[in-house]
Amino acid sequence: MRRVPSVTAAVLAGALALTACGGSDSDGSSDGAGLSVGSAYMPQPVSDTMAAGFLVITNKGAAGEVLTRVTSEVAGEVTVHRTVGQTMEEAESLDIPAHGELVLQSGGDHLMFEQLKRKPREGEKVAVQLHFAKTSPITVEMPVKSATYNPKTGH
Repeated sequence: MRRVPSVTAAVLAGALALTACGGSDSDGSSDGAGLSVGSAYMPQPVSDTMAAGFLVITNKGAAGEVLTRVTSEVAGEVTVHRTVGQTMEEAESLDIPAHGELVLQSGGDHLMFEQLKRKPREGEKVAVQLHFAKTSPITVEMPVKSATYNPKTGH
């Protein structure tokens, strides 16, 4: 049996630990306590007053978490909406299960940016702060994509 030198083993262990901390997307962000955010984007708004936002929050922790509030300097208010059947309703909060994820996507649960202070344009990034019941807030840079962007096709 071949032994790996201790320095090589330490470097390998460190690299594996760093790999586990990041999200799968380059726009991802992590708070270091088991939550990470990826796949974030905002379709370029067609309205001067409202926009939608989508992302995935992954919880690798052993305890559930709750998304309680979202803020952004681009909007007077950011609300969280739940889609039930064919109707959209504002939600006070959304659960993020332990070892699970909260998916905010077109046609499902999502963010609504209301009272836009300016209309974000394709190619820009919008900063969004996600607030949780137990975890410190996470700031995400949400890229603005074309109004017809579909993450499944890339456009």
